[in-house]
Amino acid sequence: MIDATHDPQLRSWVESANAEGTDFPVQNLPYARFRRASGEAWRIGVAIGDRVLDLGQARDAVAWPGEVAALMGPLASGDLNTLMGQPIAARRALRAALSSALARGSDLQSALQRCLLPQAAVEYSLACHIGDYSDFYTGIHHARAVGKLFRPDNPLLPNYRWVPIAYHGRTSSIGVSGQRIRRPNGQTKGEGPTPDFGPCRRLDYELELGLLIGPGNALSEPIPIAEAEQHLFGVTLLNDWSARDIQAWEYQPLGPFLAKSFATTLSPWVVTMEALAPFRRPFARPAQDPAPMPYLDSDSNRASGMLDISLETSLVTDAMRRAGAAPVRLAASNSAEAAYWTPAQLVAHHTVNGCNLRPGDLLGSGTMSGPEAHQAGSLLELTDGGKRPIALPGGEQRTFLEDGDMVIMRGWCERAGFVRIGLGEVAGTVVPALRS
Repeated sequence: MIDATHDPQLRSWVESANAEGTDFPVQNLPYARFRRASGEAWRIGVAIGDRVLDLGQARDAVAWPGEVAALMGPLASGDLNTLMGQPIAARRALRAALSSALARGSDLQSALQRCLLPQAAVEYSLACHIGDYSDFYTGIHHARAVGKLFRPDNPLLPNYRWVPIAYHGRTSSIGVSGQRIRRPNGQTKGEGPTPDFGPCRRLDYELELGLLIGPGNALSEPIPIAEAEQHLFGVTLLNDWSARDIQAWEYQPLGPFLAKSFATTLSPWVVTMEALAPFRRPFARPAQDPAPMPYLDSDSNRASGMLDISLETSLVTDAMRRAGAAPVRLAASNSAEAAYWTPAQLVAHHTVNGCNLRPGDLLGSGTMSGPEAHQAGSLLELTDGGKRPIALPGGEQRTFLEDGDMVIMRGWCERAGFVRIGLGEVAGTVVPALRS
């Protein structure tokens, strides 16, 4: 799937897209849903440098080829799901047209210049309608670290190396970057036989990737793993906020409920699978681990099933913000080193029982922690369950999140011979609980 849109020599007439280290060069072209001001209609845009190309205006400013013009119609009205449901060939055709139009020397420059807006001057919503959300647990280092807190002698349960573990989450509480996260109330284990009720005291983040579904499948018709990549539209950053003390009390026997359903935050930008084509790695298991079952195995998945995305989490406390201090990086990891299962395997497993996936459905990757302590994707791991506080600038410490804390997550891809691309960032700020 590597083609002319990935050419490292390609440059844009939007000069900020050519800046070293930008997340959004012309080789990326991620989608977002945005508007200029409150009350204005939503539309889909494409990031290029520090600008967003308004596809509502662009549709009318240029005589696009027939197939591309048809795809632009729903985007102009803020509908990304229609494009997500198209075959991969149609999505690639639109990407090629946008790449050519935004490339240096394009005859369309004068027409499209009027369709650009500063990203800092717009507001965003979720990029698409998310009908269903399933959160997986593919981060084996996270699973092992959390398991050690509860089962030191047997941190991974017997099924972990055989089946991609997941649970169904809520979509109503999924928000976009910039979200204010209300500290949840709930039950927690008390000192005696009666549980306590009140605000969460062990509020945490989870660094994840969000995988957004493309065409999907009909009910009762599984997606074979060899075809699974065709049903993935793109990737976004995901913070799956977690109330650890509420979860510890409620999760047996059915798993998390109130501890997860209060908030999940996504980046506004969806980086397409086409843009990520150069940034793949082979899928391989340690020699002592079992090979995947046949329905979770294919030649293409073994050759390039893993996404190679660098990830980091930073924190700004209320005191740091007042002092004008920069965010402090807490940890960094890489998705290819963190994940035990590939995106294609998640799609194949999710549908093997006949479950139908639809355009815009969201799959969470699970916490993307690396093998080392400083690569942890949550405070639960970084602080060893709250036993080892993290020292912050100005003398502050953290075991878990406090009111006023802002968590910022970023992601990017780099590989020799290709231009770096980024996923932007997802940020959220904790605000006090409602009085119970």
